[in-house]
Amino acid sequence: MTTKNLLSISLASILILTGVSRGQSSAQTPSNPPAQNTVDQDVDLLRKDIRSQKKQIIAANLQLSDAEAVKFWPLYDQYTAELVKINDAKYGVIKEYANTLNSSLTDEHALALTNNLLTVDAQAAQLRLKYVPIFSQVISGRKTALFFQMDRRLVMLIDLQLASQVPLVQP
Repeated sequence: MTTKNLLSISLASILILTGVSRGQSSAQTPSNPPAQNTVDQDVDLLRKDIRSQKKQIIAANLQLSDAEAVKFWPLYDQYTAELVKINDAKYGVIKEYANTLNSSLTDEHALALTNNLLTVDAQAAQLRLKYVPIFSQVISGRKTALFFQMDRRLVMLIDLQLASQVPLVQP
């Protein structure tokens, strides 16, 4: 069941992000601002759908007792809300890169975007480090480890799909 869910998330991501990627090429022209709104809406919908599917996958695999679930899910929602803020910054950097791709991307701007993205990655890692002891107070260490393994794998799937849609910087 988990493999099927992961595959469905991956396929949905590919389909939606492929549509987003196609929309970005037209959105990059200044004469087409409504297309950028469509791209932003598509990304927002994708993120909401993935968060919902992610929660279902975690629920299916953690096998929480009723007592654990009462404590875990509010904490999960708090963690997710903080992660969404970090991911907002990540998607902002990616959009900024995509918007400057066809224009002249200077060395300084490319380095600034790289540093911004690495900062966001570090913030996500710090958030996970912050929440490991918090989660381990409400579920076992093994379940905490499983949760973070699933969380990381799902994030990596999403990041892989997104990264595959953004061209590499040309020297």
